[in-house]
Amino acid sequence: MKRLDDFRMHMGRQELVPIMIGGMGVDISSADLALEAARLGGVGHISDAMIKTVTDRRYKTKYVKAKQALYQYNVASADKSAVKFDLGGLAEATRMHVEKTMSRKQGSGQIFINCMEKLTMNAPKETLSVRLNSALDAGIDGITLAAGLHLGSFALMENHPRFRDAKLGIIVSSLRALQLFLKKNSRLNRLPDYVVVEGPLAGGHLGFGMDWAKYDLATIVAEILQYLKQEQLDIPVIPAGGIFTGSDAVRFMEMGAAGVQVATRFTVTKECGLPDDIKQEYFKANEDDIEVNEISPTGYPMRMIKSSPGIGDGIRPNCEAYGYLLDANGKCAYIEAYNREVAAHPGERKVKVWDKTCLCTHMRNFDIWTCGQLTWRLKDTTLRHDDGNYQLLSAEHVFKDYQFSTDNKVQLPELEAAVA
Repeated sequence: MKRLDDFRMHMGRQELVPIMIGGMGVDISSADLALEAARLGGVGHISDAMIKTVTDRRYKTKYVKAKQALYQYNVASADKSAVKFDLGGLAEATRMHVEKTMSRKQGSGQIFINCMEKLTMNAPKETLSVRLNSALDAGIDGITLAAGLHLGSFALMENHPRFRDAKLGIIVSSLRALQLFLKKNSRLNRLPDYVVVEGPLAGGHLGFGMDWAKYDLATIVAEILQYLKQEQLDIPVIPAGGIFTGSDAVRFMEMGAAGVQVATRFTVTKECGLPDDIKQEYFKANEDDIEVNEISPTGYPMRMIKSSPGIGDGIRPNCEAYGYLLDANGKCAYIEAYNREVAAHPGERKVKVWDKTCLCTHMRNFDIWTCGQLTWRLKDTTLRHDDGNYQLLSAEHVFKDYQFSTDNKVQLPELEAAVA
């Protein structure tokens, strides 16, 4: 049986181990995790989700505090239209995170940034342009456009000197989405360097409706590969979502994929940005603990562990500090849901909001536990100590297990002493 290591992913003139670690925000795909992927010859992602929060946490900046102080007068107001991001600070935070990550890079792999385009930030075009171009300024190897494909994103970068140098890729969940993007961007004479095809078993926001279970990743990948062949377009295709073993990956490589994108198994690595106690929740999850719901204010279905503390929590919107999901009119579906519940329960100190969640605050606090559908299998990838806790893995161990495993097997780690 073939191993994933029998294949290589080609992007331009570069040859890579065909493993890409997905860009999980907020800082779940940490710099440490991305750097390990690059060191081992693959592709790692950092994420630009809530970038100012990430730099405050990682590099001791004060972007969030400064924004909150500027708009403190507006905290009690339901109208958030005045709350905007300082574009200079946004550029500075993006460059800082990228530069500090790239300065540590070793090995023959690549580091990309996952740009979540649904972060509209009360100025969708302006803030997206700053984030994209600042990442290019800072020397990122590539950018993956994700979380709500913006058909005009390439045009926002077309005047940057690295527009045709850096690797630029898109995430789609259907052939139709890819066709729309290619048609919209045909005037630029600039094809995507890769296409991540994200299937219905992926974690976080999904490119499907609540009928996601009717779809199948292999079928979508086959359709896209056939279309590209017909059109004589040489664009690497990278399947994602539910690829749990190296053998799963090999099946896609044999179909003609260039590589695979994986994430779920890296959520329980030491390098992942999730707090260690929450990694244990991922290990403990059973299949019926995982749900797809519609509580995200973005309008996209979202997969998570249903015991996530942020589900149903009626926290007051904190757009003055965060506000990443405010639309061009300063509105967010959670603000509307929260104010509806406050009006319906006068005098109550704390309300419950079940239909939407304050995604900014809860993702910042790691209280929404987004996950892939196969998270329940994580407990079978490690050892359990006598104290009941599962042993965390190294990113290198998981990467190499994908790279070298056969027969649908998962290599368990060497036993480590339990840490009190």
